[in-house]
Amino acid sequence: MLSRLFAPKVKVSAHCDLPCGVYDPAQARIEAESVKAVQEKYQANEDADFRTRAVLIKEQRAELAKHHVSVLWSDYFKPPHFEKYPELHQLVNDTLKALSAAKGSNDPATGQKALDHIAQIDKIFWETKQG
Repeated sequence: MLSRLFAPKVKVSAHCDLPCGVYDPAQARIEAESVKAVQEKYQANEDADFRTRAVLIKEQRAELAKHHVSVLWSDYFKPPHFEKYPELHQLVNDTLKALSAAKGSNDPATGQKALDHIAQIDKIFWETKQG
């Protein structure tokens, strides 16, 4: 009798842990844009103190971008997404590697490569939101 009293009345199902609106590749893109912008500013300035600060900021922003991509991969994307987009695992891996390369480089081309990968994730992300 007690088990019936405390049994759930309604079964619910959710796609993700929280409402899907909390996830957005824009967060990773904004951080990656900062990485590239700092790389460009680094190239345009010869001051050693400025460059030291630029490297620190660039590395922090790259780590934040990696975090946001990792959260999408581990918390937002689910098995049906990976089935529909079999390239997604490799794309996320390539994106994280590109962000690591940008973190360790002052060449804006590495920042752009990371942005290009994030744009591909963004495209897939928004396609999943349509369905």
